[in-house]
Amino acid sequence: MELIEAIEKRHSVRSYTDKKIEGEVLSELHAEVASCNKESGLHIQLVTDDPEAFSGFKAHYGKFSNVKNYIGLIGKKEEGLDEKIGYYGERIVLKAQQLGLNTCWVALTYSKRKSKCVIEKGEKQVCVIALGYGATEGVPHKSKPFDSLCKIENDETPEWFKNGMDAAMLAPTAINQQKFRFTLSGNSVNAESMGGPYSKVDLGIVKYHFEAGAGTDNFKWGSLDI
Repeated sequence: MELIEAIEKRHSVRSYTDKKIEGEVLSELHAEVASCNKESGLHIQLVTDDPEAFSGFKAHYGKFSNVKNYIGLIGKKEEGLDEKIGYYGERIVLKAQQLGLNTCWVALTYSKRKSKCVIEKGEKQVCVIALGYGATEGVPHKSKPFDSLCKIENDETPEWFKNGMDAAMLAPTAINQQKFRFTLSGNSVNAESMGGPYSKVDLGIVKYHFEAGAGTDNFKWGSLDI
């Protein structure tokens, strides 16, 4: 499965089967987590066969069922942590989709106390990603109109920018609010958060999607402070 196909097919899933993650799929997941950690300096952790973090009232309230695997998104408490978590977390989410797994970003409806993740001094667990073989494949989310999510200062809109926005519009965001905006000027693209819960995490997610759709050779990120 190509990355764009994974973006198109991936939807949030909250209910999972008992099928274990094992063999080559598990090995490839561990390898992707290790690669992301090495590249980013984050402390992302894959936990399997642990139902405790999603066994309480919070998970029930969030309508989660049979979640036994998750990815803990952890890093040093520093500027830009949330955006970095979003970017690399979504990279792992899409790798999981390519491996035949399903996922769901989770901010509040799980138990940090019961999580098996190891949080070192000076680190923060921002959120987790529920992971496994879904009872369903989920359903697509509704999206805001293209023009409300971007600003184009060029005379014409290049095809690569349209492709990048198409991918960004498919990205998961907190409460599906899509509180982000892309601005195109020449071949420079700025991406900014418009505020709201976990909006900086969302920004990292949508930037990864945009890069996948637009192709990193076609543009450069602008200097807007994000």
